[in-house]
Amino acid sequence: MVVIEEIIGNSRSPEWKKRLENMEVDVVRLDQWTAQKSRFLARSEHGEEYPVALKRHVQVADGDILLYRPDEGKALVVSLSLSPVLVMNLSALKKKGVEEVIRVAAELGHAIGNQHWPAVVKGMNIYVPLTVDKKVMLSVMQTHHLEGVEYDFHQGSEIIPYLAPHEVRRLFGGAGRESHSHAPSAPEPKRQPVRVRYPHHHL
Repeated sequence: MVVIEEIIGNSRSPEWKKRLENMEVDVVRLDQWTAQKSRFLARSEHGEEYPVALKRHVQVADGDILLYRPDEGKALVVSLSLSPVLVMNLSALKKKGVEEVIRVAAELGHAIGNQHWPAVVKGMNIYVPLTVDKKVMLSVMQTHHLEGVEYDFHQGSEIIPYLAPHEVRRLFGGAGRESHSHAPSAPEPKRQPVRVRYPHHHL
């Protein structure tokens, strides 16, 4: 069994698009949990298994090519499935005074923290992964109505190139179907009535 130790290229680049035109491309679909790892077992759509052992801190991206065999006319390409990310841009606050910037930042931090949303701050952007329904997240933002804060959802795969590995884990490690926000709460155990027996006192 071949162990994949490096990423050969990316199918999105013009060069590789041309190379893969007449080849049989097998696809490995990964979720956001596996995409964070440098070591995992990849299962392709054709039913093949490929152990992946990349260098430490190296992570796969959407479209990455794991195998390229021109003599056989075959290639193995990664397809990522990541949760959307709410991107808040605070660039408009640069025109405000320091006091206003502090006020808006504090209110925004309170809004995010009150919802227990994980977040990554990068430059003038704040990235928050989708942990609940989009309508709920938008409702929270609209309720606080913070002037100077623009926000919109972007695909997770679009965000990854701008982030460091530990920031990717921060965004996608606790979001999605296994997040506590989606997990149904465990039913409380039924409480059995407690019977207290009092000793009989003979007078």
